[in-house]
Amino acid sequence: MKTLTNRFALLLAAAAVVPLLAYGAVSVLSLRAGAQQAVIVGNLNVARQISEQIELYVTGSINILKAVAADLQQTGLQQWQQDRILKNFVIQFAEFKELTLINDEGTPFVSSRLGTPTVSVPGSEGIDFNGVLISPFYVDDDLLPTATIAVRLADREGGWLVGRLNLEAMWRMVDRIRVGENGFALVVTSDGRLLAHGNPTAKSRVARGDNLQQHPLVARMGNMPTETEVTSAQYENEQGATLGVAARLPSLEWTVIVEQPESEAFAIPIRLQRQLGIAIAVALMVMLGVGYVWGRRFIGPILALTRGTRALADGRLTERVTVDSTDEIGELGLAFNNMADRLVELQEDVRKKERQAMFGRISVGLVHDLSHPIQNIGNSCKLIVKMFDDIEYRESFKRTIERELAQVKRVLDDLRNVARPIPLQKFPIDVNKALSDLVESMQTTAESAGLTIEMEFVLGHLYVEGDLFALNRVYRNLLMNAMQATPPRGRVVVRTTRHDAWASIQIADTGCGIPNERLGSIFEDFVTTKRRGLGLGLAISKKIVEQLDGIITVESQVGIGSTFTLRFPLTQARPSRLAIVESA
Repeated sequence: MKTLTNRFALLLAAAAVVPLLAYGAVSVLSLRAGAQQAVIVGNLNVARQISEQIELYVTGSINILKAVAADLQQTGLQQWQQDRILKNFVIQFAEFKELTLINDEGTPFVSSRLGTPTVSVPGSEGIDFNGVLISPFYVDDDLLPTATIAVRLADREGGWLVGRLNLEAMWRMVDRIRVGENGFALVVTSDGRLLAHGNPTAKSRVARGDNLQQHPLVARMGNMPTETEVTSAQYENEQGATLGVAARLPSLEWTVIVEQPESEAFAIPIRLQRQLGIAIAVALMVMLGVGYVWGRRFIGPILALTRGTRALADGRLTERVTVDSTDEIGELGLAFNNMADRLVELQEDVRKKERQAMFGRISVGLVHDLSHPIQNIGNSCKLIVKMFDDIEYRESFKRTIERELAQVKRVLDDLRNVARPIPLQKFPIDVNKALSDLVESMQTTAESAGLTIEMEFVLGHLYVEGDLFALNRVYRNLLMNAMQATPPRGRVVVRTTRHDAWASIQIADTGCGIPNERLGSIFEDFVTTKRRGLGLGLAISKKIVEQLDGIITVESQVGIGSTFTLRFPLTQARPSRLAIVESA
């Protein structure tokens, strides 16, 4: 349940912490975005520098080959002199593993290689780079990136100077590049071939000639205009979430990629974000704690008033609240205590009046119910003194005394049964038979009152677990009430039905009926619609029915009549004699 204390604490948190949360969220987002952009820009600069160095390296190597070609053109050197020049250049420049002169027919005639030359003029697959043919790069036997470069000799003999360029220095340069602890660079050719990789564990991919055409950055570069030199992306690879940047080498159409795990690249903003989140959480918890303590002190008197109100609602009128404050809540606590004191006085006054009213009703009922029998007994006692010798009167006196004493006993039994329920003994009883016997015994009384009693019983037997004496008392009481409420020439109907596992008994009359406002209280003690009596008959009947696990209800309309309905659960048990006969 949401208490005022919790609401007050939340209100304080909303007033003090929500702006802090908003500012923190904006700060975190701005800091993270700015830091990520700074990391991306820094990595892009690294990739751009690598691409420039590689392009300078390749361009320088090509220029060296051009210089060699220039030394060999228009000089009229002998082959042994040309051979000496080629060997000297190969020794001096480690980038070239082999230099060979090839005529226009494709036949090598001078080479720095001692054995058979291994290079040839690139065919249609080669690209023209500043007047130089360059073959696609491949991995040689030493697992190093290699390409064949051919320079046209512009002399009268023609031919080509062909060199095998080894990019070992470029590979070493890529190996030396580190971005953080786990950031590496890699070089990819225009056709997607992996040419160099700075990650030692990925060197085997270069040897295998892996194709990275589907790499996110390579694919993006391929779909972007050629004037776009750099791009970046975040993607998943074998290292997990990765930040990658790429720079294009326009002259060679290569792509230099720098990859770094996001956890390392964005470590600073992530750490700052975590620290700021912890600070906000701590501030929120502190504010909630302060708000809760303050709220408890502020709302404590209200909670005390709530407890006191509930105590009064539960009937504990001695409950009082202690409020130390002198503000409006203190005045409310004082008013509550005064109200409780006044309620005690009013309750005691109501109890006195209720006792007086109950005693009055009991007294009036006893006077009505006992005055006539006592008067009859008194008159009979006076006459018996004078007519004791009259044998016939003595018999009449005896019958009168027994009848009136039985009436007195019945009134006293009703009073006793209100305070203590009648102990009942349950036996299987046939409802139809019990009602038939009772109605037959009351036919004379009904005829004397000018009434008709009709019986509408369901076919067969209706056996319930009950006390025959107690049930007959209930039936007799309901029948007497029906006959007393019905004018002459009226009728009373006793009806039994069977509904599933229940036996239903209805006693209906065509009497005056009961007003709706009194239907809800007719089963209460000392409530009656008659001019005489204690009003205990229906109350005792209801208690007997409920002791037998039954239900009693009433429906009535003024001027039409009333119907009392009794419902009892059916039983499979049978009276012992009947059970013996059925088993025989």
